[in-house]
Amino acid sequence: MEWADGKIRCRWVNPKNERYIRYHDEEWGVLVHVDQKLFEMLILECFQAGLSLECVLNKREAFREAFDGFDFEKVCAYTEDKLKVLRSNPGIIRNRLKMQVAVTNARVFREIQKEYGSFSEYLWRWTDSKVVYEIGKTSSELSDRISKDMKKRGMKFVGSKVNYAYLHAVGVIYSHENNCFLANQGAEHDSVATAPVSFGIS
Repeated sequence: MEWADGKIRCRWVNPKNERYIRYHDEEWGVLVHVDQKLFEMLILECFQAGLSLECVLNKREAFREAFDGFDFEKVCAYTEDKLKVLRSNPGIIRNRLKMQVAVTNARVFREIQKEYGSFSEYLWRWTDSKVVYEIGKTSSELSDRISKDMKKRGMKFVGSKVNYAYLHAVGVIYSHENNCFLANQGAEHDSVATAPVSFGIS
């Protein structure tokens, strides 16, 4: 594939979508430790279930506006009236169940934050704050275990495949393809694990 800037990117990137390209180049696989961003990506990945990431990213700004900047405290307080407003918003994915799940997951997110001090602490404890470098998968032992724990806590739409995509989005897993110009850059970071790590919260 020929790219205008001469850089080679992962095959899943649409070269005609600048928004998608920027996401790949500037966000995908970058470490996230800020809870607000972790919540935003969790909600977007849940809405992506059964759809494409590109579809969701194209509506990202509309989602941010509709969901109060992904302020999870505000989302926790959403009422049925607010959900009706969201379901009438043509700029976002108007799936009734996913909208209700966003509120449910926000409340569980808040409980996890209270338990661990931050959601970031909860998430990164699964790999002892190390980044896992791997390619060619759609799920893993790690995403299986985190998914199981999230579901046990009451989250919805967080199956292993959705969870694996989420871990990519927030940098827990680094998966740029071997010929991508960003391949192996994660391995330059001190916290990257290129060998198997033991998964689980102690």
